[in-house]
Amino acid sequence: MRAEIVAVGTELLLGQIANTNARWMSEELAAIGVDVFHHQVVGDNLERIVEAIGMAASRADVVVVTGGLGPTQDDITRDALARFLGVPMERYPEIEDLLREKFRAFGRREMPESNLRQADVPVGARTIVPQRGTAPGLVAEVDGTTIYAVPGVPEEMVEMMEGTILPELSAMSPGTVVRSKILRAAGIGESALAERVADLFEASTNPTIAFLARGIEGLSVRLTAKAATPEEARALIEPEERKLRETLGDLVFAVDDETMESVVLDLLRERGLTLAVAESLTGGLVAARLVNAPGTSSVLRGAVVSYMTEVKRSLLGVRAEAVVSEECAREMATAVRKLVDADVGISVTGVAGPEEQEGKPAGTVFFGLAVGDEPVEAMGTRLPGQRDQVRQFATISLLNLLRLKLLSLS
Repeated sequence: MRAEIVAVGTELLLGQIANTNARWMSEELAAIGVDVFHHQVVGDNLERIVEAIGMAASRADVVVVTGGLGPTQDDITRDALARFLGVPMERYPEIEDLLREKFRAFGRREMPESNLRQADVPVGARTIVPQRGTAPGLVAEVDGTTIYAVPGVPEEMVEMMEGTILPELSAMSPGTVVRSKILRAAGIGESALAERVADLFEASTNPTIAFLARGIEGLSVRLTAKAATPEEARALIEPEERKLRETLGDLVFAVDDETMESVVLDLLRERGLTLAVAESLTGGLVAARLVNAPGTSSVLRGAVVSYMTEVKRSLLGVRAEAVVSEECAREMATAVRKLVDADVGISVTGVAGPEEQEGKPAGTVFFGLAVGDEPVEAMGTRLPGQRDQVRQFATISLLNLLRLKLLSLS
């Protein structure tokens, strides 16, 4: 079954909000075996919305339109759908009653008359009754294509997708499910990764292999399989996953929704180790990422943001003449571990930019690792990008170095 998503809203074209609805819809449709072949984004213009719906209906079995079902003048998706179908509107008394009841439940005595537009439905279409909001969804059939229109508010869209659209489409196309598994990799470039798995990529049919660049978060390799049942799809993925892991080794740091920080915390927890963090140029980003993951309190004992040189010296006792150096990173990791009585200390210092510091160019970063009784390690690198990118890359790089170190302890 072929599907197309049409997102309506001038704010999407202006970049004022991200088109997260289409992303979520695509994932959910793929999971039930519906192939999304095209996305469209169109502004709040009647003629262009009609054109977009017509184009989608000409090449898809299912069209899902999101946005433009509200009560204001620029909410014209229902008008565009009626125009495309060549039918007039009719007022649904039951929808009008529903709207008035919702407004009473909201504690409002009177409902603006403009809201009654949401009770207007193209003749021949059916409605999806809203539970959360006030905008009914719409469903119409034309020349073998099913057109769904849902609100643009994400919570209301999800409600109608999960409650009506996905179950209906599953019943229309039984016998096929799609499952994906994503292996997340760090410490390798996109072209180098593609070269390593070239043979597997060329041979892939079901499951297929695709590469996803995640920017600062690294790279991902997605395995996608189609089968009659979820169990059969997962069975197809397993041997290909093993081959990828054998090829990529420790470059793979996470699966699906796992994050670098959650993986690092799990490794520390499994080994019964506690952690201390000393940061300079990252300004607390490392600690912030760690505390975003649940269960951090059992592992992270504390963190120090020693941004200024005098704080490095007074609080952490750094004696290195150059604070942008391996020696400083080593001293910071050692000191913060002792300061909060942790098993492991990690540190980062460097130059985020835009100007150089101590004769070191922007992007120069040094990391420190102090683990148990082992010699304290330090290493340096040059990271790409502008100031914020350097800070973000430094954060993920430090956590990845810690991950690799912890793996070596097993």
